[in-house]
Amino acid sequence: MTDGKNGLTYADAGVDIDAGNALVDRIKPAAKRTQRSGVMSGLGGFGALFDLKAAGYEDPILVGATDGVGTKLRIAIDTGHVDGVGIDLVAMCVNDLVCQGAEPLFFLDYFATGKLDTDTAARVVEGIAEGCVRSGCALIGGETAEMPGMYPAGDFDLAGFAVGAMERGSDLPAGVAEGDVLLGLGSDGVHSNGYSLVRKLVEVSGLGWDAECPWSDKTLGAELLTPTRLYVKQALAAVRAGGVHALAHITGGGLTENLPRVLPEGLGAEIDLDAWSLPPVFGWMADTGGIAPAEMLKTFNCGIGMILVVAADQAEALTALLQAEGETVATLGRVVATEGVAYSGTLG
Repeated sequence: MTDGKNGLTYADAGVDIDAGNALVDRIKPAAKRTQRSGVMSGLGGFGALFDLKAAGYEDPILVGATDGVGTKLRIAIDTGHVDGVGIDLVAMCVNDLVCQGAEPLFFLDYFATGKLDTDTAARVVEGIAEGCVRSGCALIGGETAEMPGMYPAGDFDLAGFAVGAMERGSDLPAGVAEGDVLLGLGSDGVHSNGYSLVRKLVEVSGLGWDAECPWSDKTLGAELLTPTRLYVKQALAAVRAGGVHALAHITGGGLTENLPRVLPEGLGAEIDLDAWSLPPVFGWMADTGGIAPAEMLKTFNCGIGMILVVAADQAEALTALLQAEGETVATLGRVVATEGVAYSGTLG
């Protein structure tokens, strides 16, 4: 093969294959932490293999979910605190999977940037691995894309893909009926939705990311980067105990939009806003922006990250089970024979 005139390399075009290889070597221990039954092969191949029979399934149905972190990523990049966004990425996918009644089995990530910073990327992937460990799924593959000219210096983007399984006939929602009780599980803050408005509110407040947080002893940036809570193991324990008819992950659209997604046609919900205390972050945002309660409830989780719709005669036992699993549980209300979500009480 004749040498070219210029002797150009891929590195001259801005893509450092050696840096990519160094990243893979660094994250291998993190991925190894996530190993579980069913994994046949992981990082390094053209594809990853998973054996459903080895994972204990006899007649499985697969469930897939994909998501990102949204503009919360902007705060992480601007502050340099990127360690938690990997947990966010996993949570946004696997919390959705469990709402179908599925156990998350494996996870794949996509990390895209203009110029690869191995340390930053490794910290993100190590966070992804931590999220996988907490939710019992394996990190078995991914893609690191270095694309010069596509992203400003220092910027990157993330996407995640989760696959879960359940035995045929055990999918949710199922059996939701009038009179079912709504159990709300506490959130760990804003989670990963509504951050375009969050960032606007911080701008309006005149505070910087390194400013003292108005409601805690952390910086404002650190507080707003609190990772999304993972509900997988707790929710699956409740499902396996019996009496759970549906689960709703409270993401973009808040309580108002997400709960109706798991209710059959003709049914709705009544929620008592006095059933739980609004976490300070949401009170600060509402005050800073003069945001009406209805807008808060259809934008943010407002302190409730997951709702379980359960049989009335199982509500007390399931509450005790979830509390034993470390959850803060509030009895929010009931399923009613009127579509939509009706609120009573005061948000605050």
